Amino acid sequence: MEAAKNSLKAKGESQRIVVAVDESEESMFALQWCLSNLTSPDTKNTLILLYVKPPPAISISSFDAPGYVFSSEVISAMEKQSKDLVSAVMKRAEAVYAKFSSNVNLERVVGKGDAKNVICRTVEKLGADTLVMGCHGYGFFQRALLGSVSDYCAKYAKCPVVIVKHP
Repeated sequence: MEAAKNSLKAKGESQRIVVAVDESEESMFALQWCLSNLTSPDTKNTLILLYVKPPPAISISSFDAPGYVFSSEVISAMEKQSKDLVSAVMKRAEAVYAKFSSNVNLERVVGKGDAKNVICRTVEKLGADTLVMGCHGYGFFQRALLGSVSDYCAKYAKCPVVIVKHP
């Protein structure tokens, strides 16, 4: 980790750092770690907070699943809940950011879909220099059933990936 910190600061140029954030404490800890270790007052870095909205758990289109037709009120309520969740996560992340006095430009990006694919595509599209992610610390069986977004991104992201484990 020290090598990553030194290489970013040694360049003396601005870096585009993407931090994947979600509702978890692990992602907020990864953001804190990033601000403490990868940013410097000597450089003008850009920190991009990336939140990925999961696909809906149920089909909201009458064409996708026969028998499920939702009223416009239900669809509106689901969309509002999704927007509220994005807003709450970004506010938490901004509160973490506000505690650090650094020369960092803050951007917010919201994606939609399968987190691992959206994160990898977004990192490439934005030309990120580093991706920072939290680690949920799932055991073998949970990872086997759920998959690991951080493992996937470590393998397929087009930039260095720092996975921060919450103590």
